[in-house]
Amino acid sequence: MGKITVRNIRVYAHHGCLKEESIIGSDYLVTVEVFADLQKASVSDNLTDTVDYVFINKVVKEEMRISSKLLEHVSQRILDRIFKELKIVTKAVVSVSKMNPPINGDVEMVTVSLKKKRV
Repeated sequence: MGKITVRNIRVYAHHGCLKEESIIGSDYLVTVEVFADLQKASVSDNLTDTVDYVFINKVVKEEMRISSKLLEHVSQRILDRIFKELKIVTKAVVSVSKMNPPINGDVEMVTVSLKKKRV
């Protein structure tokens, strides 16, 4: 078993419950951790035997472009795509952070993390 982490993918997107958030947008950081059997790749040195982190970056950017009210919703969409399109993945954790959230306080970021296991 192994783990691949794509940390702090920077995205500008339009998520939030406030009307202004969907119009103005905000900065986000997304981290994706995927767990898979990486033994074959460690021997073969072949990209087809592992998780392509370029693909993970692509999925994150595509799903973040679709506006959602809740970070939970966009996180779940990213997880669903990973499990649908990367059969090698057995477990994944997706964390979506909204930078400088409009919560009437001095807060650096708010993060929602969801995890999923293949059954």
